[in-house]
Amino acid sequence: MEINVVITGSAGEGIQSIGAVFAEAVASCGYAVFTWQEFESRIRGGQSRFALRIGETAVNAPLEGADILLALNPGAEDRYRPLLNPGGVVLSGQDSGPESITVPFRKVAKEAFGDVLYANTVAAGALAGVLGLDPGVIKAILAKRFSDKGQEVIDKNQQAAEQGWSLANTSCRERCPWSLSPRSTRFMLVAGNDTLPVAAAYAGCHFIAAYPMSPSTAIITALSDHARDWSIFAEQAEDEIAAINLAIGASYAGARAMTATSGGGFALMTEGVSLAGMTETPVVIVLAQRPGPATGLPTRTAQGDLLFAVHGGHGDFPKVVLAPADPRDLFHKTVRAFNLADKYQIPVILMTDQFLAESQFSFTDFDIRPSAPEFHLADPSTVPAPYRRYALTETGVSPRLRPGAGPHLVTADSDEHDEEGHITEDLKGVAASMIEKRLRKARALRDAIAPPEFHNVEEAEFVLVGWGSSRAALLEALDLLAADGLKAGMVHFTEVWPLPEVRFPPDKQYWVVESNAAGQLARLLAGEYGLPFRNHVLRYDGLPLTAEYIRRRIHDSTSRNTQA
Repeated sequence: MEINVVITGSAGEGIQSIGAVFAEAVASCGYAVFTWQEFESRIRGGQSRFALRIGETAVNAPLEGADILLALNPGAEDRYRPLLNPGGVVLSGQDSGPESITVPFRKVAKEAFGDVLYANTVAAGALAGVLGLDPGVIKAILAKRFSDKGQEVIDKNQQAAEQGWSLANTSCRERCPWSLSPRSTRFMLVAGNDTLPVAAAYAGCHFIAAYPMSPSTAIITALSDHARDWSIFAEQAEDEIAAINLAIGASYAGARAMTATSGGGFALMTEGVSLAGMTETPVVIVLAQRPGPATGLPTRTAQGDLLFAVHGGHGDFPKVVLAPADPRDLFHKTVRAFNLADKYQIPVILMTDQFLAESQFSFTDFDIRPSAPEFHLADPSTVPAPYRRYALTETGVSPRLRPGAGPHLVTADSDEHDEEGHITEDLKGVAASMIEKRLRKARALRDAIAPPEFHNVEEAEFVLVGWGSSRAALLEALDLLAADGLKAGMVHFTEVWPLPEVRFPPDKQYWVVESNAAGQLARLLAGEYGLPFRNHVLRYDGLPLTAEYIRRRIHDSTSRNTQA
């Protein structure tokens, strides 16, 4: 059993509220839920959607079609009606054809409760009626959500939901084949931006500075909300330049520190990235991607900043770029980011995107035990005098002390410096040795980086190669291609720089799959491995990759090649 529900409406009509209530209600009944949303960059107007994929097992990837289309206004119905699957129904306030189930949300809210604000609660109840969900489940979720609003508000919302349920249930009859009866299975429902702040606190982060920029803003908001409980100092900086420099300063003082931004903010941070590289100061930078350039599509998703992250910053210095696949992977990669930054005294860039940050994923387990914070500050009592902060070592990693820890003088310099941290003009001796010292870390980092996931590659004719949040869509695409008689495999990267040693079997058709227009992963792999990609599935319209999209593009491309 699998149902895809698409809730549509304009900004301000409450589609996110309906989606959130309904997702929580369905999950509480033992079903896996995956949600994603697209919305325009406006406070009012436009048309948006909130999609819920509901099933007995978790498939954390978006679908394109709609079994149930809940439209809160006629414009939303017109825009999204082409998504309706055969046999699907449209739940809306007006009768628009044989697929329609009509519940006048606003009219019911106004006449029964004296306020159109209750229209979306009527709609949530109506959706429960269409899906055969016990209205008591929705009412319990509403009681929890409005617990701080008083009993009158709770009662009115519960009555509105029950009235919507009754009207939809009466209209459905035999037209609605769905029934979400309770199950014993339980799933955790989490979004990327829910996971990352918790993981940062678990990793020992005690400082964040950031300037608000979607889709990263929720990270500093969550850490600020829990600052006292988690012993975190959260500072909204005046801009992204200040944010990264504040984080570097906190890290120099001995606190695990981070910043978070999107592409435009990272552009301002790049001088600070180089400062962290030169001063060998650990810092974690969350780069939550959205379409660019400039402001681009600020509320949509993309994977367009990969090469920017890899090459951001001037001069030669090592860094790490991680790109988690889902919220569970994001938890472990966040901890790993802090550990790697601390161990190698480098900037680590943790790449998410709007899709990963704001979608909700279902998991039956969320084991944090594979990850644990690791700390690498030196013990002042074991460091000989005079202390050399940038001592030349075989690994390139020098003992790092925080200022004030013991009797040693701790220095730092953004200019090229000698072993003690003092500015130097010794070009052939000290300067060259320092550059080589920093780059020696890259050899150890290459060995430390996890290899990509290989799935059915040896047996495959087609191999899909992707990175980051595309993993679930790629895996589902393999099943669709197999159903078409194509032997397909997958190579998927979640640790993208430095690239590890990887063997790509010859005589395969490699298809790079990513959410950008230039094939940035393909360029990176061609440069590092000499692997030419002649086949691409690229999506750059601001919507997430889906298995159907990947399948369609592969068939379209192979069909054109055959005709040629």
